[in-house]
Amino acid sequence: MKLLPLRARNRTIDPGEVALHARNVHFDWRDTPLHWMADEPIASHLINALNLLLPEGERMFCQAFSEALPLVKDEKLREQMLGFIGQESMHAETHNGVLDEVLSAHGIDVEPYVRQMEYLFRKTLGAREGLDARAEYQMLVERLGMIATLEHFFAYLGDWVLNADLERFHADPNVLDLFRWHGAEEVEHRFVAYEVGEYFDIGYVRRCALMLLVFPIFVSLVLRGTKYLVRQDDSLPDMRYPRLILKVFGSMWRGALPGVPSLLWSAASVFKPGYTPEKVGSTAQAVAYLAKSPAARAIAS
Repeated sequence: MKLLPLRARNRTIDPGEVALHARNVHFDWRDTPLHWMADEPIASHLINALNLLLPEGERMFCQAFSEALPLVKDEKLREQMLGFIGQESMHAETHNGVLDEVLSAHGIDVEPYVRQMEYLFRKTLGAREGLDARAEYQMLVERLGMIATLEHFFAYLGDWVLNADLERFHADPNVLDLFRWHGAEEVEHRFVAYEVGEYFDIGYVRRCALMLLVFPIFVSLVLRGTKYLVRQDDSLPDMRYPRLILKVFGSMWRGALPGVPSLLWSAASVFKPGYTPEKVGSTAQAVAYLAKSPAARAIAS
């Protein structure tokens, strides 16, 4: 009998429901190159832009889930939410280390962009003071719905990075492990934000409306972060958006970034009645990677 490739086998063996927990990881960022995909500097910066976005975003996720926890009476869902909070806290801390130890070490002044992300996630999308109980609850539900929408994309990106052959672009193993470890946990906990949204009655119409709002904002923030990094990179010419977008499309075509059709298809999938995140990645593949992640094994040993 012909055996399937390892990745294909990992995607076919469903381990069933898994208990979520934060994994301690260790990364050594010494000597990490700024262009961590040596053959793809623009793609490197676009994915690096997530390091600018993620710490504050994931802290907002944790805050919103912590606020929602006392309102959740389903013990099984509460347990999953606590596991989600633990994993997202570790993600935020680890990506923050990249800001300090990689980007700053290469002369990138991350402070202006990080302050903007702080304002966005703490003031615009964070808890607001002075609201009555009803308005405060509705604001929390909107934030939970937005988190569910973003978590759909993070699971999609996690599945992509687990399966993309980035080694052929001479990717730095440490940075690649960072995004694959993170991506695997996004796939592993992809049901949690969705189920929290269901618990708080987000509903089909609101889910679709949030996707129409969140998708372009998320893409715009990532592109803005990419331009910010390229502009501060002395080894690259400063580019206006049209030229930069063409460069990004080139990286997509070569497979160093997820392509536009798959991004749009992923976004459109949430408009299907009866949508669930079940097909956004494979839990089996995610768990298999987490068992062998060098960063996680470094702590275990």
